[in-house]
Amino acid sequence: MPDKNPSDKRSETKTDPDKGGDRKPEAKNGGGKGPAGKPPAMSRGAFAWIMLAVLAVAMLLMVNAASTGAKEVSWQEFYQRAIDAEFKEDVPVLIKADRMVGEIKDGVVGPTEAQRIFTPVSPQNLTYRTFLLDKVGQDNKEKPGSSVLLQILIAWGPLILLGFLIYFFVFRSLRGGGGGPGGMLGSFGRSKHKMLNKEHSTVKLDDVAGIEEAKDEVGEIIEFLQDPKKFQRLGGRVPRGVLLIGRPGCGKTLLAKAVAGEADVPFFSISGSDFVEMFVGVGASRVRDLFKQAKDSSPCIIFLDEIDAVGRRRGNGMSSGGNDEREQTLNAILVEMDGFDSSDQVIVIASTNRADVLDPALTRPGRFDRQVHVSLPDIKGRMEILKVHARKIKLNPQANLEKIARGTPMFSGAELAAIINEAAIAATLLGKDFVETADLEEARDKVRYGRSRKSHKIEEDERKIIAYHESGHAVLMYYGKHNDPLHKVTIIPRGQALGTAFMLPEKDRHLMSRNQMLDQLRVTYGGRIAEDMFCGDITSGAAMDIRQATNLARAMVTEYGMSEELGFQLFGADDSKQAWEQPDKMYSEATAKLIDAEVKALIDRTYGEAAALLEEKRDELDRVAQALLKYETLTREEVTRVLAGETLEKATVADVLEAEKQKRLAEAAAAQEQEDGKAADGGDEPGEDGLATDAATPAPA
Repeated sequence: MPDKNPSDKRSETKTDPDKGGDRKPEAKNGGGKGPAGKPPAMSRGAFAWIMLAVLAVAMLLMVNAASTGAKEVSWQEFYQRAIDAEFKEDVPVLIKADRMVGEIKDGVVGPTEAQRIFTPVSPQNLTYRTFLLDKVGQDNKEKPGSSVLLQILIAWGPLILLGFLIYFFVFRSLRGGGGGPGGMLGSFGRSKHKMLNKEHSTVKLDDVAGIEEAKDEVGEIIEFLQDPKKFQRLGGRVPRGVLLIGRPGCGKTLLAKAVAGEADVPFFSISGSDFVEMFVGVGASRVRDLFKQAKDSSPCIIFLDEIDAVGRRRGNGMSSGGNDEREQTLNAILVEMDGFDSSDQVIVIASTNRADVLDPALTRPGRFDRQVHVSLPDIKGRMEILKVHARKIKLNPQANLEKIARGTPMFSGAELAAIINEAAIAATLLGKDFVETADLEEARDKVRYGRSRKSHKIEEDERKIIAYHESGHAVLMYYGKHNDPLHKVTIIPRGQALGTAFMLPEKDRHLMSRNQMLDQLRVTYGGRIAEDMFCGDITSGAAMDIRQATNLARAMVTEYGMSEELGFQLFGADDSKQAWEQPDKMYSEATAKLIDAEVKALIDRTYGEAAALLEEKRDELDRVAQALLKYETLTREEVTRVLAGETLEKATVADVLEAEKQKRLAEAAAAQEQEDGKAADGGDEPGEDGLATDAATPAPA
């Protein structure tokens, strides 16, 4: 999308209310003339290239002069050559104030000797030595003391030229680089924003789903910009700033693009990192330039993406000092936002996913009056987001988007968009005409857990361990009273996992009860318990389960107050403080031992309960594992049938592999038959009408 600079009065048709009529856009340069019909002046860039060429030529001349210069010899040798008449007669000895230069005849100088030689002289003996040269018939071409100015220019001219170039290209540019048009370095002080108008943005508020409250907030901003008198009637003032806070992928930037698409005002977009450069003071200069152009184009919107890059809390001990570049940039933003008048009609929208590190002076009312939290969508929001993105693909009318929305808790809008896109790609590769529910489910698992590695070769003994491990998880999920229901279980490797048991939440949960956490602990033990029961040994496959169980049990004891011994106290880290502000421990050694004991007791108790349940369901666990070894993937309905002792009627892994093999052989045979048919058709002679006769066409097999 092309950048537009509001300070550049180019090719935009505007109406002057004082003079009436439309102002014609300025014509582009053409035919060798500028906008006003004048010949175009030489640009700064062309002049720079010319000066660089002149400098290069001067350097070449200096190098050439140095390479062809005279060789220094003693006065005795120089005088002896003059006596022997070895100097050229048509080129007399050149006598200067500090040296004598002579050029030796061609036949006298050797192949490795210099043809031009000189000997240094001093003013005291210059007259005497000149007299001696006159005696031997050599006249001087240059008298002592003549052409002193020429000697100075030859000696110091290149340095003077180099200094002039440095002054012209560096110091003049730096002096005018505070936001005005500059030369090589003057553009550093200019803002790097992008300016969008309504016709340049295709994103509308209808394209944003799942964050209705945030849409209402920005909708008020758009309405104010379109009709400010409506709000000023009762004395209301537009919010100067709106801060969008949310996790990555929740739709903060998309919401800002929708504002640009809906509001018929200029929209200045810039990232927080664009303010900071290697030159000190450039960030503050860009801030001033951005706000100056915004005020000149009001009413308008400024969007600062990832403002935490420059808006971090000051005085945290992590900066390089009082002249830190980020602090100067932040100070400039604070001053500019505080300098708005009620008539400016400039609104600043910023986004961040680290609101906890922002400076309090930036988030106070009067600068960012509103803080809009863009949270993860609920099941209704996920359904709307999936519908929005499903408009762009060919979706089977029978596809169950509600099932996908229910099975994607804690998914962001960006992840839901990726699910739709990955499903469309997968359906295309499989040659389908529509995207189906199976493609959406596979895309969901791929986005969250990684791509399945069906071709990954696993030895049979390890495959057996993985099957029993995942069966232990699946059985505990199935019989758990408080955890989410089992969705499917598979031993096909996906991402970093060699097998996975999936749960499908029935509803969104914003809180977790103690019983739900205890059931979740029991589920994490299922893999290790099943390995110990059926494989005669334990493996490293439970490492992630151990990590999850330990973190959850310690959080229950230290953060959630679910320990009877410790009671209603916090023993974990305080999220409201920075890491360097917290002590190493906020409790005594005796309390630390008690915490460790409580965590171990909780894990041991739930581990024993899970082991007892699996021992009770030993035969059912074994049937699930054998079915996994045979079919590799089981849905909840299939697990229910296996637990009831029924036989599954579905193709085994061997049947699927054999079917794929036969399909490839049939496709290869059809392709070969088609090639043979083309070869036979190519040998026919054309008939009277120019087409091949049917007599030589072989019958289809």
